[in-house]
Amino acid sequence: MVDYKEFLEYIIKGIVNNPDKVEIEKTVDEMGVLLTVKAHPSDVGLIIGKKGSVAQAIRALTRIVGLKNKARVNIKIEQPNQ
Repeated sequence: MVDYKEFLEYIIKGIVNNPDKVEIEKTVDEMGVLLTVKAHPSDVGLIIGKKGSVAQAIRALTRIVGLKNKARVNIKIEQPNQ
């Protein structure tokens, strides 16, 4: 079985300037797997990208891995003031 948290962590840490500040929380319920990403405030923009393009690509990759393993995987990126 694929560890979605490790997969996402690998991708996110490769993008950000402060990889030591990246935290990913995994929650599993009847709706599937939710991965909540917390990062340094200056890195959140890098994770989201222009018009959300980077976040959309990360979600697509994670969703594909999830589908391959018969799991629904969603990603939530926490904003600094939330």
